[in-house]
Amino acid sequence: MEQEFTDQDAREVPHRGHGGRVAAPPLPRAVPSLPPLTYVRLGERPLRRFPQLFAGLALYGFSLAVMVRSSLGLSPWSVLNEGLEHHTSLSFGTLTAVVGVLVLLLWIPLKQRPKFGTVANIVVVASASDLGLLLVPEHLGLPARVGLLVGEVLLNGLSIAVYVGARFGPGPRDGLMTGASAATGRSLRLVRTLIEITVLVVGRLLDGSVGVGTVLYALMVGPTTQFFMPWFVYGATAERVGRGSAGATG
Repeated sequence: MEQEFTDQDAREVPHRGHGGRVAAPPLPRAVPSLPPLTYVRLGERPLRRFPQLFAGLALYGFSLAVMVRSSLGLSPWSVLNEGLEHHTSLSFGTLTAVVGVLVLLLWIPLKQRPKFGTVANIVVVASASDLGLLLVPEHLGLPARVGLLVGEVLLNGLSIAVYVGARFGPGPRDGLMTGASAATGRSLRLVRTLIEITVLVVGRLLDGSVGVGTVLYALMVGPTTQFFMPWFVYGATAERVGRGSAGATG
């Protein structure tokens, strides 16, 4: 919720300036609040939102491929999948799908339901990841790999903000993030970071591969997503009308 301050509010909290005179304190800056991240129906402004959804998902899949090519550590969820692969007869890709289904089960107590964006996440991210692995070369030098790693973290956080902000429904892992954030009242930054660290620890205990890139990703993807989110969250028509009415009557 936005905080609004008026000149009268400021004058009602006086303080002493030089010479004993009463002076009004500087007005605090209002901190704008994000629109909700809940689902918005498919038919609302599709030409605005569909490109945002698919662009965000494609960038997300590509960012995963960039991290693979950096060879400096996998993302926490990939560490978990690889760790499980050591203890089962299932392939890495199959385990990725199985983990996604298990994450969807965690949506139930959070009152989350799969939406169009959830299905699109599975299809587009997989395709974009494969394309990225074809486009980004292997066996690069260390400076190039470090650059890929840093770029991947920034691109990953940006892409999450883009496709979640389109509000077609989050992917399995991001639905867990937004649902837990809504249920606990904690910030997306904190919730995402805690989820990534938890997954990382479990994956490492299962002998998944961990590198400096894994740690950087786990610590930075939450703050990066939080930073970019205000730029891309779609404000539904009803919400904009509601805010306008409140301003007119306030």
